[in-house]
Amino acid sequence: MLVRNFVFWLAKKRRVTDWIARQGMQRGFARRFVAGESLEEALGACAELCTQGRNISLNHLGENVTTEAAAREVCDGYMHAVDEVHAKQLRGNISIKLTQLGLDMDKEMCRRMAREIAARAAGLGRTIEMDMEGSGYTDVTLDIFESVQREFGNCCLAVQAYLYRTEKDLQRLAALKPKIRLVKGAYREPKNIAYQTKPEVDGNYKKLTTQLLEGATRGEFFPAFATHDPAMAAHAQAEAARLGLAKGRYEFQMLYGIRRDLQEQVYAAGDLLQVYVPFGADWCPYFMRRLSERPANWWFVLRSLLAESGAKRQAA
Repeated sequence: MLVRNFVFWLAKKRRVTDWIARQGMQRGFARRFVAGESLEEALGACAELCTQGRNISLNHLGENVTTEAAAREVCDGYMHAVDEVHAKQLRGNISIKLTQLGLDMDKEMCRRMAREIAARAAGLGRTIEMDMEGSGYTDVTLDIFESVQREFGNCCLAVQAYLYRTEKDLQRLAALKPKIRLVKGAYREPKNIAYQTKPEVDGNYKKLTTQLLEGATRGEFFPAFATHDPAMAAHAQAEAARLGLAKGRYEFQMLYGIRRDLQEQVYAAGDLLQVYVPFGADWCPYFMRRLSERPANWWFVLRSLLAESGAKRQAA
């Protein structure tokens, strides 16, 4: 928790984030977690993952646009990404963030744009995934998701295990028979609405995992367990086996470059694995969140910088 709080504090220091943004792609350490700054770079990474048997979910990094023109540009970019994923015959979809579609400015405009993207994907026989953001957006995200899912039936929604409300939200969503991505949650939330300690969040994640898998046996959900925690993955596998649920009836999702050892273990066990592939110029906030999650991520970056420094000294 101390490391995570420190990184959140550091992320607010513009001089620090500007330095990271300048150095990250140039020196290569950001490419462990971010597939590149352009769609072309990200599609190349996706193609490589697909040859390894993974599915992909392509995500253009960024959030909270402030003009309709910016929202329209993002919307058009998402639809272009859908087209490219389909044209290249990649197994997977795209993941969208509603604050990139002008949610802060106009809910109905955001809904229309989300609908456009879902319609484009549906026309190609593709799906889309909706990210869940901070708790202030939960209700409106659910409203937009429900509207789009009712019309097209090709949407997945992320829900957060650290929120107390999620169990009831799943009960509400069951009638839509959606794909649900269960995450622990990456935002700082107050204790009156969210679990604060790792044991509490882990306990609720396990509870919601069972709820989703039991719902899957009734045809209510297609569960997607977004976790890099071996204990959470093992719990999902054990519960699926207990319920007699075939491996193709649920999946695991992991982030590009994170816990590649666990990704290989899950895939080797015969489970479906989808890798969330982020790209874009606005990658630094995402990168900082990834650093906050595991001390090992910090050491990876430090080793990369030290290795390059050493190589330059030898060359000199």
